[in-house]
Amino acid sequence: MVTRALDVVVLGAPGAGKGTQAKRLAKEFNLFHVATGDLLREEVAKGSELGQQAARFMQRGELVPDELVAQMLVGRLHSQRGMAGCVFDGYPRTQAQAELLDGLLAELGRRVDVAVYLEVSDDEIVSRLGGRRTCPRCGAVFHVRTQPPAQEGLCDVCGTALVVRDDDREDIVRQRLAVYRSHTEPLLQLYAGRGVLRRISGEGSPEQVFGRLAEAVRGGRGH
Repeated sequence: MVTRALDVVVLGAPGAGKGTQAKRLAKEFNLFHVATGDLLREEVAKGSELGQQAARFMQRGELVPDELVAQMLVGRLHSQRGMAGCVFDGYPRTQAQAELLDGLLAELGRRVDVAVYLEVSDDEIVSRLGGRRTCPRCGAVFHVRTQPPAQEGLCDVCGTALVVRDDDREDIVRQRLAVYRSHTEPLLQLYAGRGVLRRISGEGSPEQVFGRLAEAVRGGRGH
């Protein structure tokens, strides 16, 4: 008996915990973890033709076109790891990207089986991101509440004074949340209309959140 590929989309606002949970899901269900940020960095580092094209946009501070990212996704979907199914981490972000992903999966006789939306209150996200402290020298990241440095205000790795990144300031975080929701609401409606959307509370311990996610994915296998 051949097991059909399982394709999962993990959605959530900045700070909702998508990356952490998507990696755990990929490991739990033996799926390929696909994050477009990683994808772009890998292609640029390899110096591939697609990576060189993407680098030109990135160097100008522009968004890499959806079609170029889709071409990169093709290679992952057709790889040996990708053929068993993928966890798409924070992708798609727009309806246009969702349509591109649908087309790529359809070529393989596949579809999005489950779209999981991590629901986290704005105040919790502000607390999570606003509490982050970053080392400007080595890039180490801490959190005043959940992962404080051994010595307040100083990096454990190199001793440099920690800073609050501009995009972690409360006013900026709330702006990012508003923009994210304006782009994501149509996606939620799209996947809800197909009956594959699962709204999951992203609050609580990482283990509690993962338990809810895993249950939702198992329930979506038979869709």
